[in-house]
Amino acid sequence: MAALAADPDRSRWSGQARSSGQLAQVSGFTDVDGTRPDAWRYVVEVQDAGRPAGDEGYR
Repeated sequence: MAALAADPDRSRWSGQARSSGQLAQVSGFTDVDGTRPDAWRYVVEVQDAGRPAGDEGYR
């Protein structure tokens, strides 16, 4: 949230729904462990593909 609030062009996101994974890619922010989790990518690439669940596919 701090990265988004500090973005001088944050109004470009007004009226849009974005995932934290999408915002992380644009702004470069990471989770506390240095990773960039992307739940929607995980759903498509792991869950929907029938692959075994695990952190390595999510982070």
